Amino acid sequence: MSEKHITRVSADKLKRMRSKTDWKRVDALTEAEIAGAAAGDRDSALTTAADWTDARVIWPQAKEPVTLRLDKDVLAWFRQRGRGYQTRINAVLRAFVAAQKHNRQAH
Repeated sequence: MSEKHITRVSADKLKRMRSKTDWKRVDALTEAEIAGAAAGDRDSALTTAADWTDARVIWPQAKEPVTLRLDKDVLAWFRQRGRGYQTRINAVLRAFVAAQKHNRQAH
């Protein structure tokens, strides 16, 4: 998807926006019409029961609160990227751990 088609709005503006969806038309669609529309959409890959035979639920690991001392500029860099900065820090640390495991196995 092209970035030029993405519109960002504040949460307040989103609450004030009106839907342009014709919900009466959507509600009137049959399951067959919905399936037909999905089948014709190249971005909507339909799945079969066979696609799910090996599926399993993987629950996220529990997080443990810690006190961690970080350099101010490092913390500021993550915070500047908005909400979820702690999750991003965790992802960076996870990638580092995975790389170390990979390096250890290679030797």
